[in-house]
Amino acid sequence: MSLGRPDRPAVGAGAMAVTITAEDVVAFVGRAATTIARHEALLDRLDAALGDGDHGTNMTTGLKAVVRALKDEAPAEAAGPLDVGALLRRIGHTLVSSVGGASGPLYGTLFIEAGFALDGRHSVDLPTFARALDAGRAGLARRGRCALGDKTILDALEPAVHALIVGSATGLPPDEAFVRAARAARAGVRATIPMIARRGLALRLGERSRGHRDPGATSCFLLIRSMLDGRTRGRASRRSE
Repeated sequence: MSLGRPDRPAVGAGAMAVTITAEDVVAFVGRAATTIARHEALLDRLDAALGDGDHGTNMTTGLKAVVRALKDEAPAEAAGPLDVGALLRRIGHTLVSSVGGASGPLYGTLFIEAGFALDGRHSVDLPTFARALDAGRAGLARRGRCALGDKTILDALEPAVHALIVGSATGLPPDEAFVRAARAARAGVRATIPMIARRGLALRLGERSRGHRDPGATSCFLLIRSMLDGRTRGRASRRSE
């Protein structure tokens, strides 16, 4: 199962509705921290060609900090469910304060804006979650002053969010909607290879930034893929090579 859990059949559709709770978000963070740590050296190598060479190290540090922070958020059982929006904002603020370079503020803004969109919600359906991610995408684009094609995180994030919105709106099963989002993110990563960087440290390289995969877009793909469990992650990776 991907992020969230099956609820009841959607009216007039064969797909199952999905409910996403704070518990699911915490599980996603754990998977994301493990995945980024496993790819830390790769992300650092990609960043060495375009930036400071520490993107993987910074992301690993930041996600470990998030895991520690979320342990403090677990309420006593009698306190009731956590607010999904508040939890996402906590993730965002922790990333801003713990991830070095531009990635901390960018990823932090993504989670903070998504959290504002889900303020006061203890559970959300897939279309609502997709719209919240789109609010986060818009916030990241504003914070980074970036657009699709600038060779940034957004080149993976925007197509992934679009795929999730379309999939959820057309009644795709949640697993398939998240798999399509991950495939779209992976295609976005590959599309950065011939691009000339227009933002960040890579901007100074000009034409020399061509031929390199963007490290931020790559970490974004890994985060999107972490919304899937082991079974569906394999589908997302194999079918997007």
